[in-house]
Amino acid sequence: MRIGILTGGGDVPGLNPCIKGVVYRAVDNGAEVIGIRRGWGGLLEYDLSKPEEDGHNVLRLDKMNTRTIDRTGGTFLHTSRTNPGKVKAAEIPQFLKSASFASKVVDGRVDCTPHILKVLEHLKIDVLITIGGDDTQSYSVKLHKTGFPVIAIPKTMDNDVFGTDYCIGFSTAVTRSVDFITALRTVAGSHERIAIVELFGRNSGETSLISAYLAGVDRAIISEVPFNPDRLAELLDEDRKHNPSNYALMTISEGATMVGGSIVETGPEDAYGHRKLGGVGILTEEYIKKKLHTHTVYQQVAYLMRSGEPDALDRMVAFSYASLATDLVLKKEFGKMVALREGKYTTVPIDTLTQGVKRVDVDALYDKEQYRPKVSHLLGKPMFLY
Repeated sequence: MRIGILTGGGDVPGLNPCIKGVVYRAVDNGAEVIGIRRGWGGLLEYDLSKPEEDGHNVLRLDKMNTRTIDRTGGTFLHTSRTNPGKVKAAEIPQFLKSASFASKVVDGRVDCTPHILKVLEHLKIDVLITIGGDDTQSYSVKLHKTGFPVIAIPKTMDNDVFGTDYCIGFSTAVTRSVDFITALRTVAGSHERIAIVELFGRNSGETSLISAYLAGVDRAIISEVPFNPDRLAELLDEDRKHNPSNYALMTISEGATMVGGSIVETGPEDAYGHRKLGGVGILTEEYIKKKLHTHTVYQQVAYLMRSGEPDALDRMVAFSYASLATDLVLKKEFGKMVALREGKYTTVPIDTLTQGVKRVDVDALYDKEQYRPKVSHLLGKPMFLY
């Protein structure tokens, strides 16, 4: 059996251990593993007329060339935000311009799935293991519906893939955030300022919520609840006055919005229709500074949240997901996503991830009036409160 594996979307710590876990499990059971470079981009950009250029898009994986990859973060297969099902007509690879499907343009985009299937057939790949978030896995579902065997492994530091309580990368993102927030206290305290820390989180505010909860910040703004900047400023002013060191600290999700406002986005849309987020923290800082006539500190943690090697929990989940996914492949139980639910490893149908949205349980975990985590009932809840 020949297994293809790819990583798509934003990189997170834990991808390399997951890749290594799949390779070791597969090789020990007599299977072969082919790494696809740059996620779906590696398949889209594969020119069938130039198989001698294989190395640019695919890599044969074995125990030797994956032996040490788990010691570093990111993905050694590289990644992209390519969506073969909706490629901008102007961005179709030149060698595909004459293909019959290239003329079928819908809303300025072309479905290049026929080419993807031909490449998979050419590479003699029997099944794909895809490691990614909602966007990457949405195309996995599309491929699954064509009849091609796929197994999905959820990853995203936002922890927002529907159908699983945990995604690879979340623990390390929170750990990094807590470390940076704790370190920033020295600056905020020394200068007696209000510090605003902006964290990743497009649609789900879980990283802001959990990081704030663990770091003990004064206020936390999440994507799910629009906030009143006047109310927030008043709360932070009170927090600072009650702090012996005369400072206050808050977190805010990049996807957060002020009441009556909209998400701060910049730049062109990516392959999945997303524009770059970031900047709501700056707007909030400026508002607070003007409202309270005070000095502030603004820090956008951004990519540092997902940089570096994975923590112990992400290593554990990555290796476990890898073993579970490879076992599904070997048993030919395709069309599934590996998952953690209520603290237990399990599997769900792959299209589960398209059947809902995973967001912060605001009623159970967040105080909408005080803008802070509210964790009052722990009995019976899993480790990450979901």
